[in-house]
Amino acid sequence: MPSCSTSTRRSTSSTNDVMNDTALGNRHCRRDTTRLDAADVQAFKQDIHADWSLSEDGLVLQRGFRFRDYYQTIAFVNALAWVAHREDHHPDLEVGYNRCVVNYSTHSVGGLSENDFICAARIDALAPDDA
Repeated sequence: MPSCSTSTRRSTSSTNDVMNDTALGNRHCRRDTTRLDAADVQAFKQDIHADWSLSEDGLVLQRGFRFRDYYQTIAFVNALAWVAHREDHHPDLEVGYNRCVVNYSTHSVGGLSENDFICAARIDALAPDDA
C-alpha cells in the first residue's frame, strides 16, 4: 500500500513532534512515513475509536462497522473510498449487505505507520454513532 503525501503537512524530525502536531483526524498522510514501534502504536491507538483493534501480529489495524441496510453500507464505503483517494492511503475492505470491515496497514513499511491512524480517525468521523 502506498504511503501518503501532502502539501499542507509541516515536516517534523521525530514521531513525538508529529504526535503533538494537531488532532489526528486533522492531519494528512505523509509519503515519508516510517513503521511505528509498539509504544507509538499504543499511543496513537488512544486517539481513535475504542472499537479499532490490532491483529495478533500487531501489523494491521482493523474495525468492523454495521449498518441498517445495503444502501447505508455502500454510502459508507463510498465516503471511505473518497477519504482513501484524497489521502492516497487505501485500506483492505470486506463488504457485505449490512457490514464493512476495514483493515489498515502500510505495506511499504511492513506494519503500521502514522498514516494508518490518520485514516482510522478520518473514518471514525464518517461512521454513524451506532455503527
